[in-house]
Amino acid sequence: MVSPDRNQSGVVVFILLGFSDYPELQVPLFLLFLTIYAIAVVGNVGMIVFIKINPKLHTPMYFFLSHLSFVDFCYSTIVTPKLLENLVVEDRSISITACITQFSTCVTCVATEMGMLAVMAFDRFVAICNPLLYTISMSPKHCVLLVTAAYSWGIICSIVLTYSLLVLSFCETKIINNFVCEYSVFLSASCSDTHFSEKMIFIFANLSAFCTLIIILTSYFLIFVTVLKMHSASGRYKAFSTCASQLTVVTIFYGTIFFLYCIPNSQNSRLVFKVGSVFYIVVIPMLNPLIYSLRNNDVKATLRKLMDFKIISQ
Repeated sequence: MVSPDRNQSGVVVFILLGFSDYPELQVPLFLLFLTIYAIAVVGNVGMIVFIKINPKLHTPMYFFLSHLSFVDFCYSTIVTPKLLENLVVEDRSISITACITQFSTCVTCVATEMGMLAVMAFDRFVAICNPLLYTISMSPKHCVLLVTAAYSWGIICSIVLTYSLLVLSFCETKIINNFVCEYSVFLSASCSDTHFSEKMIFIFANLSAFCTLIIILTSYFLIFVTVLKMHSASGRYKAFSTCASQLTVVTIFYGTIFFLYCIPNSQNSRLVFKVGSVFYIVVIPMLNPLIYSLRNNDVKATLRKLMDFKIISQ
């Protein structure tokens, strides 16, 4: 169990430095992140509402997209409010319980999003490579099972990794040179053996990333091969256009992950890691609904109808 008993003060707290090294940027960064967060909330909630109210969007692809928007909304809401708070207050401390809770919910969202992107890639694979079987393969029951599997995997990862932290003992106040509670912070602040915890994060992080990435890459490779065999240029364009948004989201999401965890571990890289974390946690949830809405004709048609209705009603 988590134990602060070895700390002389009896209390273990973490201090999130965030961007305190740049005091002159605190207000501009607050306004910037607040704007991004507002766009992310409106965009993801709006995407869910658009899909819900438009019968034309009641298809497996948009069913999965609505859940991706929900996960993005949750992910952004878990971290961004605390980031905004730390930009305007002097006390940047966070209790170990709150830090572990933040980490646990972040793991759930990240692992679930990986699973959801894999499910969406599989959906496009079936639609393009096996269109005659699409109705059967992507029946409402199967769609619910796939989404449930994505959420279940996220919860399992969260439970295992959270447990691997709860068995540690913490004996010092830890300064976190970031705005989010990272797994490495808990390990460095622990005064007990971390071998089990390190093994768990290695296994589950790699399992989530590489298994879902294999599904995604395999699906899109088979899609690419199938599309190249099409004789109709319009058919090839339509097939590629339905995958363009998802490929863009996958590239940004996994590209950022690999960039963050492959950069050298040095003092000079801390700012790069911090900026990358902002992009990964704050910006990507804002980009996803924009990418899907701007590149999707069905969503754009729904937006136009809503705008026309608003103009007429006025």
